[in-house]
Amino acid sequence: MRIAITGSTGLIGTALGRSLAADGHEVVPVVRRPLTAGEVGISWDPSGGTIDTAALEGLDAVVHLAGAGIGDKRWTDEYKRTILESRTKGTDVLARALAGLSDPPSVLVSASAIGYYGDTGDSAVTEQAPAGDDFLADVCVQWEGAAAPATEAGIRVVHPRTGIVLSPEGGALAKLLPLFKVGLGGRMGSGQQWWSWITLPDEVAAIRHLIDHDVSGPVNLTAPDPATNSQLTKVLGSVLHRPTLVPVPSFGPKLLLGGELADALLFNSQRVLPGVLDAQGFSFAHPDLEGALRALLDRPADDAAA
Repeated sequence: MRIAITGSTGLIGTALGRSLAADGHEVVPVVRRPLTAGEVGISWDPSGGTIDTAALEGLDAVVHLAGAGIGDKRWTDEYKRTILESRTKGTDVLARALAGLSDPPSVLVSASAIGYYGDTGDSAVTEQAPAGDDFLADVCVQWEGAAAPATEAGIRVVHPRTGIVLSPEGGALAKLLPLFKVGLGGRMGSGQQWWSWITLPDEVAAIRHLIDHDVSGPVNLTAPDPATNSQLTKVLGSVLHRPTLVPVPSFGPKLLLGGELADALLFNSQRVLPGVLDAQGFSFAHPDLEGALRALLDRPADDAAA
């Protein structure tokens, strides 16, 4: 298959492209610059509303992952607008272009996030749950809605609502590891907030499942074993053979990041289950947290390294 990927240089996009190419598929990156002679790819300018429409003809699938990083900067009004518009404008440009093709792809996998549900407390939620009422929930609602032109044109559109992607190469786990490795890791705030996670290999496998199977609409990309922050802290410390006795009071990250961003990244509770994937019989390589962390960090259960 010929599969185009926006956000192809990010953590998920890089791993997905590598996986697809290893199986013989042609990966076509969608890039924000002019292509050099002989380079494979599709040029676009999502903020300017343009894309090389002709280059989209004849694709089998498009995976849309592009968007400004949620935690890359403090949430000023300007950066919150960047977070929103980098998703809604890019999705709208892409969806409208695909809708107008004479030979469109059969599927658009257009990213979303479990931020859609807001703070769910201790309640476990699936794809049937309503949207939350905070900033990220509103972003996700508008982000998913921007793909409507593709749906209306008869293209199968899937919205993977991704949780915390665990990988030592990037994301939350990569940021936690340095502290935990020197014994300075600990729970965040009360530690009772639920963190719904998925390993990077399972994230890639789930996206490929969405490309290959007849499913549309929202699909939660989270492992079936969400954990509280305290549980994750304990398991990560155990896997690394390090103590986890240094709690992080909530006021510290809130001073550093701002209260709204700190809540969104660290303290809101989201207990999200993969209802659609479970119903389809998707097999997680890493369904439980301890096994996942040991696999990611290459530490078997009998590893006694200090």
